[in-house]
Amino acid sequence: MASARSAAGLSPNARQLVRWIEGTSDNQGLAFAVVDKLAARIHVFSAQAQWLGTAPVLLGAARGDHSVPGIGQRPLAQVRPEERTTPAGRFVTEPGRNLRGEDIVWIDYDAAVSLHRVRSASAAERRLQRLASSGTQDKRISYGCVNAPVAFYNRWIDPLLGRTSGVVYVLPDTEPFASIFIAASAYP
Repeated sequence: MASARSAAGLSPNARQLVRWIEGTSDNQGLAFAVVDKLAARIHVFSAQAQWLGTAPVLLGAARGDHSVPGIGQRPLAQVRPEERTTPAGRFVTEPGRNLRGEDIVWIDYDAAVSLHRVRSASAAERRLQRLASSGTQDKRISYGCVNAPVAFYNRWIDPLLGRTSGVVYVLPDTEPFASIFIAASAYP
């Protein structure tokens, strides 16, 4: 297993955040993941901050770092395109189930934002093709949830975050890193 410091593919902000998590034990002994929205990737780490794996992800269709207040209480048909954001920040996760009974990881229950296996509600969305695309803009399609490849979810996310609490750190895509992760931005 690679150390968090040698994890391949981490952006400078993700690398700084992981150094801070590792140095301060901000994950409180829980497995954690870092979602880098600008790179459209998820990095999964053990409770001891050992890097385990990285995969592409699908994200909210709209750029933005905050959920609209009360959005989790609205039917999907009432969520406007500009409101389909994946919020940035630190989230203590909980395993759960969606309305179809599928297992998911709640990132922000009140905003109805979860981490789950990629699934396609409509062939026109081409979610699997978008996930395989090298373009990050292609990965902006969801209502705010983070969609991971099925095999990656089954191997890393389900056993580490899908059966007990964990922590998911979501890097911002419109606000400065320091405005969301104040303490981490000052960490050496």
